[in-house]
Amino acid sequence: MKILMKIGSFLSLVLTIVPSIIFFVGNLELSQMKGYMGIGMVLWFVTAPFWINKPSKSEQL
Repeated sequence: MKILMKIGSFLSLVLTIVPSIIFFVGNLELSQMKGYMGIGMVLWFVTAPFWINKPSKSEQL
């Protein structure tokens, strides 16, 4: 489950960064960029707390 959360967090960060680059190039409207970045932000805040700063089982021993 932790691996899925890490993958989801990574994808949400991509969804936060890539739309701004595409907007800069001129292939995306401002409202679309804001929508994608908003979705990425929400996904990040949903997935990240489940794996950040939690010791793994090997660190607990």
